[in-house]
Amino acid sequence: MNIWIAVFNILRKDMQAYYLKPPNISWGIIFPVAWTLMFFIRSPGDVEIQELLPGVMALAVLFGTTSMLAVTVTFEKRSRAFERLLLAPLSLPVLLMAKTSGAIIFGIVNSAVPLILGMWFVDLSAANWFMVIAAVVLISATSTLLGLVIAVSVREVFEAQTFSNFFRFPMVFLCGLFFPLAHLPVFLRPLSYALPLTYGNDLLREALWGGGQLSPLLNLGLLCAFTLGLFAVSLRNARRTWIF
Repeated sequence: MNIWIAVFNILRKDMQAYYLKPPNISWGIIFPVAWTLMFFIRSPGDVEIQELLPGVMALAVLFGTTSMLAVTVTFEKRSRAFERLLLAPLSLPVLLMAKTSGAIIFGIVNSAVPLILGMWFVDLSAANWFMVIAAVVLISATSTLLGLVIAVSVREVFEAQTFSNFFRFPMVFLCGLFFPLAHLPVFLRPLSYALPLTYGNDLLREALWGGGQLSPLLNLGLLCAFTLGLFAVSLRNARRTWIF
């Protein structure tokens, strides 16, 4: 019980201290909202908006989670707050879970923005909402852990944001967010299938309008595997970087 109280307090502190930092507002909120409005306004019909909605939701989660981790991790490394947390009677896996939970929640909240806007344009009454929630949570988890891998290797927020863009912008085009993977050159497709966002986007497409190309169980299984794998990598990097 004391562990969960500590996790909750760390989460609450991060939410209060970092949610409204300028990098989160610009990259985590304004950027996804601008992309959402751009795609929805230019779409001539309901069918196209329906096809775009899963990709826009995945994009909002990706930018929201990675922006949040870039702020929380780099600010606390610079202020040496992590050194104080490492002295607490918490294991490193629990500490990582506490630090990433705020970004995961931030990503889930971000995904609701395009979803709510999309409801004004298309009928989503046939959507599988359980699958939508599972997809959003797993996309948030994998994107958060990917952001953590990046954030622990830099010192400043602008470095983390710049480094993140080397991964985020290619993923917009490689993960099938706005056009089918079949349209990619053949030599790029293996890279697409090595990225967790590909499976999260496909699961969202299946959940919202039945347009997925892969089995939902396969998508869920691979996303869970990516989550565990990225957590293991993050834990190894944290032990190497934060513990001297």
